[in-house]
Amino acid sequence: MARAVTPRRKALNTAAAWSVALIIFFPVLWMILTSFKTEPSAVAMPPQLFSADWTLENYAEVWARSDYPRFFWNSVVISVGSTLLGLVVAIPAAWSMAFVPGKRTKDLLMWMLSTKMMPAVAVLIPMYLIFQRTGLFDTKIGLVLALMLMNLPIIVWMLYTYFKEIPGEILEASRMDGASLVKEIVYVLTPMAVPGIASTMLLNVILAWNEAFWTLTLTTTKAAPLSAFIASFSSPQGLFYGKLSAASTMAIAPILILGWFSQKQLVRGLTFGAVK
Repeated sequence: MARAVTPRRKALNTAAAWSVALIIFFPVLWMILTSFKTEPSAVAMPPQLFSADWTLENYAEVWARSDYPRFFWNSVVISVGSTLLGLVVAIPAAWSMAFVPGKRTKDLLMWMLSTKMMPAVAVLIPMYLIFQRTGLFDTKIGLVLALMLMNLPIIVWMLYTYFKEIPGEILEASRMDGASLVKEIVYVLTPMAVPGIASTMLLNVILAWNEAFWTLTLTTTKAAPLSAFIASFSSPQGLFYGKLSAASTMAIAPILILGWFSQKQLVRGLTFGAVK
């Protein structure tokens, strides 16, 4: 029998949750508020959370100085493209590991996950040379391939976890009805795992959107996403915090909006297959 929660305990838990959420979100809030301040107010000491002289000048100057739509479109192509390509590769891989496991399947999964523990800078020189010599440097195709490979272990692991919760008898019944391997994956397995696939897609779009190391290293101008857009406002003359905050806010706003409207689907997908 579940233990009853007293109103006092519920209020304390709610207050603690809101406190943690505020601590996590506070840097983002500070950045957004700073983007509406003048430069003197942004660097004032002691720091001022709220300013008396609010302005949109930073946004106007950022928009005038840079081609924001181009950076935004590059980020959309790179993040969505790398995620879709990763799903095309990961769904058959996760299917084979979940329903036709071998003796080394778990070892392979652990090896794939261990590659995420390696510092990215460790493979910087080989990756840079490969991209230079193959003509993929500063191209959207190159970044799509790079980010797909970087996030592929996470995609495979998440899909493997979701697929393991699907009864194998359903797939066996589809085979008895004459379904081929491709039809089994496309028409039987994939629709049943839509919540898990959707949450995997959302999470990896966010990861690819927020990637800065590889997008700054493997691009210059043509395929530069919003991470390069932010970096362009750090000049040798100094850090202009108001303009830098405005550029950062413009860069994270689309993904914040996406996360806000898809939070229910994301939570439902992340808990798909959990012990109920």
